[in-house]
Amino acid sequence: MRSTKQRDTAAELALRRCLHAKGLRYRVNRGVLPGMTRKADLLFAAARVVVFVDGCFWHCCPVHGTWPKANSAWWAAKLRGNEQRDRDTDRRLREAGWRVERVWEHEVPAKAAARISSVVRVRLRRI
Repeated sequence: MRSTKQRDTAAELALRRCLHAKGLRYRVNRGVLPGMTRKADLLFAAARVVVFVDGCFWHCCPVHGTWPKANSAWWAAKLRGNEQRDRDTDRRLREAGWRVERVWEHEVPAKAAARISSVVRVRLRRI
């Protein structure tokens, strides 16, 4: 697990290229709330939008998620813990007034970027 990339994955880079091409600027791998060690993959501070790019295996994608056969009890606990942490992160950020967007690694980057761009631009207009 130590060798698994924490940031700058292929899915993140593709999404970032699409968002940058749409003229959006963002922060990468940033903490959002004081005291919370979890970091957003992309942060649009002025619009108060955070984006997480979730890997299908690590975040139990309903389409592509798989369950290892070896040491299955440990992996089940690990992956369920990841899901619970994601839900807790979403809840805490929403309570603090942030909009949380989650993108699966298998999503088409251009479509995900269009969705995020729309959310960011709407929220910027309201400010």
